[in-house]
Amino acid sequence: MEEDTDVTFHLEGQNGLSHEPSDETTNEHLNQKPVMNGLIISHNVKDHTNGNASLTSLPISALKQNGLLQSLAAGGDQPKPAEENVELEKARQEWEALENIQPAITEDSNPTPLISFNEALQYFQTTDLGDLLKNIQPTIRRTGLAAITHFLFGPPRLHRELLEERDLVFAIAQYHVDNSQTVHMRVLQTIYKRLIGCRLDCPRYGTHWENIGFQGTDPATDLRGTGFLGLMHTLYFVMDPETLPLARDIYKLSQHPTQNFPFSVMSINMTRIALQVLREEALSKECNRRQQVVGVLNEFYVATYLHLYQLWKTQQKTIADSGFVLKEVELFAKKNPKQMLRRLEVFLKERRAGGIPRGASPEPQAQQPSPNLGERVAKVATAQGSKGKEMHFTGVCDLPSDVEGDARLI
Repeated sequence: MEEDTDVTFHLEGQNGLSHEPSDETTNEHLNQKPVMNGLIISHNVKDHTNGNASLTSLPISALKQNGLLQSLAAGGDQPKPAEENVELEKARQEWEALENIQPAITEDSNPTPLISFNEALQYFQTTDLGDLLKNIQPTIRRTGLAAITHFLFGPPRLHRELLEERDLVFAIAQYHVDNSQTVHMRVLQTIYKRLIGCRLDCPRYGTHWENIGFQGTDPATDLRGTGFLGLMHTLYFVMDPETLPLARDIYKLSQHPTQNFPFSVMSINMTRIALQVLREEALSKECNRRQQVVGVLNEFYVATYLHLYQLWKTQQKTIADSGFVLKEVELFAKKNPKQMLRRLEVFLKERRAGGIPRGASPEPQAQQPSPNLGERVAKVATAQGSKGKEMHFTGVCDLPSDVEGDARLI
């Protein structure tokens, strides 16, 4: 049976309670004022029998939320300083977890160090990818008149010394996420931390991945069309100091109440488009000029995402428009690769100068709806029939063959 025991306290302001010790309290205890749950336990007050202190008596049963008083009610001693330090440390760690919105963080976890794009790329450069290299399709296979036309009027072929780098890109695009590889896990953690702006690790699986635009609790399931290259491009996007602000702007738009879209899945679609443009040799001229493939492809990926971002934001696109917008971006990217890269260069230059880059708009709410938005939504709703109100974003690997066409990957 739990009994209500009266304990005498000294009121110190509205929020503090002071415990009255007996004369047998040691000097060591007299110099301490432990704080627990907003209660100041004071030992430097006169004995209440002197009549010099304002006293009040509260039943312990009314103060059971206080951890120290629970100990007193059970007949235990007051916590020692070492025990109080443990409690304070736990509270600090819980606050940091709450501050960073980190689920399932262990108290003794050490944050995984961020990984740069170059470090991750070096991992693949030193990994045996022989089996994957046998299955890549780095260029479009053309026959007959199409092959002759492409040879005479098409873009130049990639320089021979760049073929190995190009093949590496397509091999990475077939590489799967491996939980046993530290580099893979660091890439995932880095992407999450840089987008969210936190410093503590997140679990390998969980709904927190949906918060940054994956379709489920495991990011690996969205990478079937682009392999690990889909993560590598996002890693480049968030780790480059010049492109990180743009990445966070796009991520912010993806969280918009009406214009929202899955950031990471859309990013994977941008990788898919960039790979297809590379496969069609539309980037060969720029790669030859700069004598690199990976750097050009990284910038083209960002340029493609920038183009989609500007369309989505200025024309008030919604998730219902995703299929149309993706097709529009893909066609423009294939026909105007040089213009895409130039737009990105100008955008970043203007941002460095402190101005508002051309193509960037204030807030989505201030824009007028696209003239074709209503018509497009109506078409989607008609196609969906009674399920028109339950439209979902089309994943990378969910595109039907007649829509994806030549853009099918690996």
